[in-house]
Amino acid sequence: MKKKIVIAGGGIGGLSAGIYALKAGYDAEIYEKNPVAGGECMGWNRKGFHIDNCIHWLTGTDSGTSLWQLWKTLGAIDENTGYAKTDKFYTCRLDGKEATLWKDRDRTERELVALAPEDESEIRRMIQHVRFAESCSIPVEKPLDMMGVGDYIKMGKSMANMPKVMKEYGDIDLNELAERFHSPLMKMLIKDYMPAEYTAYSFIVSYATMTGGNGEIPLGGSLAMTNRIIERFKSMGGRLFTNAPVKSIIVEKGAAKGIELENGEKITAGAVISAVDTSLLYGRLLGGAYTPKDWAGAYGSSSDYPVMSGFQVAFAADNGFSGDGTIFFGCDPIKIGSRSFDMISVKNYGYEKSFAPEGRTVLQTNISQYDEDYLYWKSLSKEEYKARKQELADGIAKRLIKEFPELDGRLELLDCWTPLTYERYCGAYHGAYMAFITKPGVKKLKCDGTVRGVKDLYIAGQWIMSPGGLPVAAASGKFAVQRILKKEKRPIDI
Repeated sequence: MKKKIVIAGGGIGGLSAGIYALKAGYDAEIYEKNPVAGGECMGWNRKGFHIDNCIHWLTGTDSGTSLWQLWKTLGAIDENTGYAKTDKFYTCRLDGKEATLWKDRDRTERELVALAPEDESEIRRMIQHVRFAESCSIPVEKPLDMMGVGDYIKMGKSMANMPKVMKEYGDIDLNELAERFHSPLMKMLIKDYMPAEYTAYSFIVSYATMTGGNGEIPLGGSLAMTNRIIERFKSMGGRLFTNAPVKSIIVEKGAAKGIELENGEKITAGAVISAVDTSLLYGRLLGGAYTPKDWAGAYGSSSDYPVMSGFQVAFAADNGFSGDGTIFFGCDPIKIGSRSFDMISVKNYGYEKSFAPEGRTVLQTNISQYDEDYLYWKSLSKEEYKARKQELADGIAKRLIKEFPELDGRLELLDCWTPLTYERYCGAYHGAYMAFITKPGVKKLKCDGTVRGVKDLYIAGQWIMSPGGLPVAAASGKFAVQRILKKEKRPIDI
C-alpha cells in the first residue's frame, strides 16, 4: 500500500508538492479552502472581462535553466508555450518626461544617459551590474541544506558574477540607491517599482531576469497557468478537494498523523505538508505551540520585517489608451487611513486579447500598501469598507484621466480589492503578496522546511525562502517531498 501524503493548501506550493509526491510514488491529496486551487496565482471575471492578479513576469522561462524544467514538470509551461509580446519592464513619468527600463538593456542605457547625462557614470555602473546579475538563478534541484560540495561548486560557477552585484548593491536599500542619482526622474525609476526598503540587489536581479530572457509573461495569464498545473496533478492520479478548509493538523506523540477539516472530518496520512501561509500554520493549524522564536519576533516587528500588499482597481477601457505595459506616474495626493500617496501605477493588459472583448482592454491600477495600511482596512466596518473602496476607486479614476486625458468618458469600473482580500481568500499575513521584505542589515529568517517538535510535518510555500513569489513556492513543494524521501533513505532525485 502506497504511503499517503496529505497537503493542506492548494496554492502553487501545494500543487507542486502534490505533483512531486506522485512522481516519487506516493499517493497525494490536496485540501483547499476555496472553490478553485491556485492561491495567489489567480484571476477572475467581471462584466465580460478577465482580471489577472499575479504574474507580472514569470521567472524561469529560459529553457536552459533548471527552473524552466521544474515549471515544465508542473505543466505550467513547455516548449510550445506562447508569451506576451512585451518589450519593457516598466516606465516612469514625471513632469512630461518618461524613463523606461526596456528588456533591451543596451537601449535602456542609451536612453537613460540621454535623459540624465548628469548621472551617466551611475547609470552605466547599474547597467553593468544588471549584466552581471543575468547569471543569477534560483536553486531548485534540491534544498540548500541537502547540497554537497559539488553542488555548491556547480552553483558558484553558474553565478560567477553575482558576488560583484552583492558587493555593490547588497548592503543598501533602494532609497540609498536612488540617492546616488541626481535626476528626479532617475530617483523615481529606481525606487517606485519595488518597496524602497528592499535591498538594492533585489531590484537589479529582478530587472536582469527580464533582460536575460528568463522573465516572460505566459499567454492566458495566471489562472490559465494554474489550471494547467491542476490538470497535471489530476492526470497523474492526484486527488484535489476544494471547498475543504483545514481546521488543524493532528499531532499525536510528537508526530503529524493527518488533518482535521472545518466540517469535523479527519484525514489520516503518513506525512503532512503544510502549504498555507506560515502565520496560519504556526497560529491556527498548530495552535501557536510550535512557532519558532525568530518567526514570532518577525511577526511582532513590522519595522524590521514589513510586508507589501496593494489597493488595486481594475477598469475596462477602449483600445485608444496611449500607454502600454506598466507605467508609474505622480498624482495629486490620495489619502488611505493616516497616510497619503502621490504615486500610482497602471498596467495595460492590451497584450492579452483573451482578457477583453475586441476593441477594449483591462487597465489595472495599484497603490502599494504595507502593515499600517492593512491595519487601517481591518479597522473599518463592513459598510465603511465598501464605501471607502468606492470612494478611492472614483478618486483613482479621476487621477488616471488627469494623467491620460484620452481616457475621459472611456473608463468603466470592473472591481477593486485591498490587503483584506488577500487575507480572506489566501490566508495571507497582512494581505502580503510575497514573503517579508528583505531589508539590509536585518537577519534573514531561515526555514528548513520542517517544524521542530513535530515529525512527519513539512512546510511548502513562498514563505520558506526570501523573497517569496511563484518560483520559491514551486521549488518548495519539490523540496518538501525530497525531505520525506531523505527521511526514508530513498534517492531524492525526482
